[in-house]
Amino acid sequence: MLLRLHKGDLPESYNPGPEVAVDTETMGLKQGRDRLCLVQLSTGDGSADLVQIDAGQDSAPKLESVLGDASVLKLFHFGRFDIAVLKRSFGCAVNSVYCTRIASRFARTYTDQHGLKVLCRELLGLDINKEQQSSDWGADKLSEEQLNYAAVDVIHLHALKRSLDEILEREGRAQLALECFAFLPVRADIDNAGWGNKDIFAH
Repeated sequence: MLLRLHKGDLPESYNPGPEVAVDTETMGLKQGRDRLCLVQLSTGDGSADLVQIDAGQDSAPKLESVLGDASVLKLFHFGRFDIAVLKRSFGCAVNSVYCTRIASRFARTYTDQHGLKVLCRELLGLDINKEQQSSDWGADKLSEEQLNYAAVDVIHLHALKRSLDEILEREGRAQLALECFAFLPVRADIDNAGWGNKDIFAH
Protein backbone atom coordinates (compact mmCIF):
# COMPACT_ATOMS: atom_id res chain seq x y z
CA MET A 1 0.00 0.00 0.00
CA LEU A 2 1.50 3.33 -1.11
CA LEU A 3 0.91 6.29 1.22
CA ARG A 4 1.67 9.92 0.40
CA LEU A 5 1.48 12.36 3.33
CA HIS A 6 0.96 16.05 2.57
CA LYS A 7 0.97 19.01 4.95
CA GLY A 8 -1.94 21.40 4.64
CA ASP A 9 -3.17 20.66 1.10
CA LEU A 10 -2.97 18.38 -1.90
CA PRO A 11 -0.24 19.10 -4.44
CA GLU A 12 -1.34 21.06 -7.51
CA SER A 13 -0.52 18.06 -9.68
CA TYR A 14 -3.09 15.86 -7.90
CA ASN A 15 -5.58 14.29 -10.31
CA PRO A 16 -8.54 12.52 -8.65
CA GLY A 17 -9.95 10.90 -11.78
CA PRO A 18 -13.71 10.28 -12.15
CA GLU A 19 -14.10 8.88 -8.61
CA VAL A 20 -12.19 9.57 -5.40
CA ALA A 21 -12.78 8.02 -1.99
CA VAL A 22 -12.67 10.52 0.89
CA ASP A 23 -12.56 10.17 4.67
CA THR A 24 -11.67 12.39 7.61
CA GLU A 25 -10.13 12.00 11.04
CA THR A 26 -11.02 14.45 13.78
CA MET A 27 -10.20 15.02 17.45
CA GLY A 28 -13.58 13.52 18.34
CA LEU A 29 -17.11 13.07 17.02
CA LYS A 30 -18.85 16.13 18.48
CA GLN A 31 -19.97 18.64 15.85
CA GLY A 32 -18.61 22.14 16.44
CA ARG A 33 -16.16 21.07 19.13
CA ASP A 34 -13.75 18.62 17.54
CA ARG A 35 -11.49 19.90 14.78
CA LEU A 36 -10.52 18.31 11.49
CA CYS A 37 -7.05 16.75 11.64
CA LEU A 38 -6.62 14.59 8.54
CA VAL A 39 -8.27 14.11 5.15
CA GLN A 40 -7.65 10.87 3.27
CA LEU A 41 -8.23 10.33 -0.45
CA SER A 42 -7.82 7.35 -2.77
CA THR A 43 -8.42 7.09 -6.50
CA GLY A 44 -9.03 3.35 -6.22
CA ASP A 45 -5.56 2.22 -7.30
CA GLY A 46 -4.56 0.87 -3.89
CA SER A 47 -2.73 4.03 -2.84
CA ALA A 48 -3.82 6.91 -0.62
CA ASP A 49 -3.05 10.60 -0.27
CA LEU A 50 -3.26 11.87 3.31
CA VAL A 51 -3.54 15.60 4.02
CA GLN A 52 -2.63 16.67 7.55
CA ILE A 53 -4.61 19.74 8.65
CA ASP A 54 -3.10 22.13 11.21
CA ALA A 55 -5.05 23.55 14.13
CA GLY A 56 -6.68 26.79 12.99
CA GLN A 57 -6.24 26.03 9.28
CA ASP A 58 -9.31 27.24 7.39
CA SER A 59 -8.39 26.67 3.76
CA ALA A 60 -6.86 24.08 1.46
CA PRO A 61 -7.43 25.38 -2.08
CA LYS A 62 -6.55 22.25 -4.07
CA LEU A 63 -8.48 19.96 -1.72
CA GLU A 64 -11.47 22.31 -1.82
CA SER A 65 -11.35 22.31 -5.62
CA VAL A 66 -11.53 18.51 -5.71
CA LEU A 67 -14.38 18.42 -3.18
CA GLY A 68 -16.40 20.98 -5.09
CA ASP A 69 -15.83 19.48 -8.55
CA ALA A 70 -19.21 18.07 -9.60
CA SER A 71 -17.55 15.97 -12.32
CA VAL A 72 -15.70 13.93 -9.68
CA LEU A 73 -17.79 11.50 -7.61
CA LYS A 74 -16.71 11.53 -3.97
CA LEU A 75 -17.13 8.21 -2.13
CA PHE A 76 -17.64 8.31 1.63
CA HIS A 77 -18.55 5.92 4.39
CA PHE A 78 -20.94 7.85 6.66
CA GLY A 79 -20.63 10.89 4.44
CA ARG A 80 -23.03 12.90 6.59
CA PHE A 81 -20.28 13.40 9.19
CA ASP A 82 -17.37 13.91 6.81
CA ILE A 83 -19.19 16.39 4.59
CA ALA A 84 -20.29 18.43 7.61
CA VAL A 85 -16.74 18.50 9.01
CA LEU A 86 -15.21 19.52 5.68
CA LYS A 87 -17.74 22.30 5.10
CA ARG A 88 -17.41 23.57 8.66
CA SER A 89 -13.60 23.56 8.42
CA PHE A 90 -13.16 25.11 4.98
CA GLY A 91 -16.55 26.60 4.09
CA CYS A 92 -16.44 24.74 0.79
CA ALA A 93 -19.11 22.89 -1.14
CA VAL A 94 -18.87 19.11 -1.36
CA ASN A 95 -20.66 18.13 -4.56
CA SER A 96 -21.45 14.79 -6.24
CA VAL A 97 -21.30 12.30 -3.38
CA TYR A 98 -21.89 8.60 -2.67
CA CYS A 99 -22.10 7.00 0.78
CA THR A 100 -21.37 3.30 1.24
CA ARG A 101 -23.14 3.29 4.61
CA ILE A 102 -26.38 4.59 3.11
CA ALA A 103 -25.97 2.22 0.16
CA SER A 104 -25.55 -0.64 2.61
CA ARG A 105 -28.71 0.31 4.51
CA PHE A 106 -30.72 0.14 1.29
CA ALA A 107 -28.96 -2.96 -0.07
CA ARG A 108 -28.33 -5.12 2.99
CA THR A 109 -31.75 -5.03 4.67
CA TYR A 110 -31.12 -8.47 6.16
CA THR A 111 -28.83 -6.95 8.83
CA ASP A 112 -28.44 -3.87 11.02
CA GLN A 113 -24.62 -4.05 10.76
CA HIS A 114 -23.36 -1.40 8.33
CA GLY A 115 -19.92 -0.47 9.66
CA LEU A 116 -16.91 -0.37 7.34
CA LYS A 117 -15.26 -3.37 9.01
CA VAL A 118 -18.38 -5.50 8.54
CA LEU A 119 -18.80 -4.43 4.90
CA CYS A 120 -15.17 -5.20 4.05
CA ARG A 121 -15.41 -8.62 5.66
CA GLU A 122 -18.72 -9.63 4.05
CA LEU A 123 -18.43 -8.08 0.60
CA LEU A 124 -14.68 -8.14 0.01
CA GLY A 125 -13.44 -10.95 2.27
CA LEU A 126 -11.08 -8.55 4.06
CA ASP A 127 -10.54 -8.20 7.81
CA ILE A 128 -9.49 -4.60 8.46
CA ASN A 129 -7.99 -3.34 11.72
CA LYS A 130 -9.89 -0.52 13.45
CA GLU A 131 -7.69 -0.24 16.57
CA GLN A 132 -6.43 3.27 15.74
CA GLN A 133 -9.91 4.74 15.37
CA SER A 134 -9.70 6.39 18.80
CA SER A 135 -6.28 8.00 18.91
CA ASP A 136 -4.73 11.47 18.90
CA TRP A 137 -5.20 12.58 15.31
CA GLY A 138 -4.12 16.11 16.17
CA ALA A 139 -0.55 15.07 16.96
CA ASP A 140 2.17 16.81 14.94
CA LYS A 141 3.66 13.45 13.95
CA LEU A 142 1.26 10.60 13.26
CA SER A 143 2.39 7.03 13.87
CA GLU A 144 2.80 4.48 11.10
CA GLU A 145 -0.16 2.60 12.60
CA GLN A 146 -2.35 5.71 12.39
CA LEU A 147 -1.35 6.39 8.78
CA ASN A 148 -2.03 2.82 7.72
CA TYR A 149 -5.39 2.86 9.49
CA ALA A 150 -6.34 6.14 7.80
CA ALA A 151 -5.40 4.80 4.37
CA VAL A 152 -7.38 1.59 4.81
CA ASP A 153 -10.49 3.68 5.50
CA VAL A 154 -10.49 4.86 1.87
CA ILE A 155 -8.69 2.34 -0.33
CA HIS A 156 -11.55 -0.19 -0.27
CA LEU A 157 -14.48 2.18 -0.89
CA HIS A 158 -14.39 1.81 -4.68
CA ALA A 159 -14.70 -1.98 -4.44
CA LEU A 160 -17.47 -1.66 -1.85
CA LYS A 161 -19.36 0.70 -4.14
CA ARG A 162 -19.24 -1.82 -6.98
CA SER A 163 -20.54 -4.63 -4.75
CA LEU A 164 -23.29 -2.50 -3.22
CA ASP A 165 -24.37 -1.11 -6.60
CA GLU A 166 -24.96 -4.66 -7.85
CA ILE A 167 -27.32 -5.36 -4.94
CA LEU A 168 -29.07 -1.99 -5.27
CA GLU A 169 -29.74 -2.61 -8.94
CA ARG A 170 -30.88 -6.17 -8.33
CA GLU A 171 -33.32 -5.09 -5.60
CA GLY A 172 -34.61 -2.03 -7.47
CA ARG A 173 -33.36 0.48 -4.90
CA ALA A 174 -30.61 2.27 -6.82
CA GLN A 175 -32.62 5.40 -7.62
CA LEU A 176 -33.76 5.84 -4.03
CA ALA A 177 -30.17 5.58 -2.85
CA LEU A 178 -29.04 8.16 -5.43
CA GLU A 179 -31.66 10.61 -4.22
CA CYS A 180 -30.44 10.18 -0.65
CA PHE A 181 -26.84 10.77 -1.73
CA ALA A 182 -27.92 14.01 -3.42
CA PHE A 183 -29.50 15.15 -0.15
CA LEU A 184 -26.40 14.46 1.95
CA PRO A 185 -24.81 17.94 1.60
CA VAL A 186 -28.10 19.46 2.79
CA ARG A 187 -28.22 17.01 5.71
CA ALA A 188 -24.67 18.09 6.60
CA ASP A 189 -25.75 21.74 6.52
CA ILE A 190 -28.63 20.89 8.87
CA ASP A 191 -26.17 19.24 11.25
CA ASN A 192 -23.84 22.24 11.15
CA ALA A 193 -26.78 24.55 11.83
CA GLY A 194 -27.55 22.75 15.08
CA TRP A 195 -30.30 20.27 14.20
CA GLY A 196 -28.04 17.20 14.23
CA ASN A 197 -30.11 15.24 16.76
CA LYS A 198 -33.53 16.32 15.52
CA ASP A 199 -35.74 14.57 12.98
CA ILE A 200 -36.96 17.60 11.05
CA PHE A 201 -39.39 15.38 9.13
CA ALA A 202 -41.15 14.19 12.29
CA HIS A 203 -44.69 15.41 13.06
